[in-house]
Amino acid sequence: MPEAIPASVEKRRLLVVDDDDVLRTRVVKAFNERGFAARGARDYDTAMAAANDDPPDLALVDLRLPGRSGLEVVRALTAADPDIVIVVMTGYGSIATAIDSLKLGAKNYLSKPADVDQILEAFEGSAASSDASVEVPSLARVEWEHIQRVLADCGGNISQAARLLGVHRRSLQRKLSKYPVRR
Repeated sequence: MPEAIPASVEKRRLLVVDDDDVLRTRVVKAFNERGFAARGARDYDTAMAAANDDPPDLALVDLRLPGRSGLEVVRALTAADPDIVIVVMTGYGSIATAIDSLKLGAKNYLSKPADVDQILEAFEGSAASSDASVEVPSLARVEWEHIQRVLADCGGNISQAARLLGVHRRSLQRKLSKYPVRR
């Protein structure tokens, strides 16, 4: 059963922009259950159409979208409404994209996976303080995330990923056999 809904969030409109249909649907459903008027969009065009129809108070934006990037969504949403609270969430985070998203108007930055409580905390934390903090990952963590991204882009093909990364296939297999590096 969802927690009690504070009066301050009962009418907040949330736009969730993510190309992962399952994640987007779950986040929208969870926020609707908490009293938000949440809706989803899968790319830049549908996000802008939704924002023009009914401007959101809050937006959760994934960085990697088909076509135009999440950074362009952040730029367009803040240009349309400078008071919108935007949280950027990505599975392929880097310090550079975190800084870019904050410069473009995002109030906070999360790495996937994040649950609804963490997302809500990111929105509330940004409202309480305009000084958004960025957690700096270790070099080992950045390397791990980069390898995972390249491997995903190669459809799980280790030989192809190894060629793109410029490492021997067996070296890549050894790195992948280890547990993920902690944040």
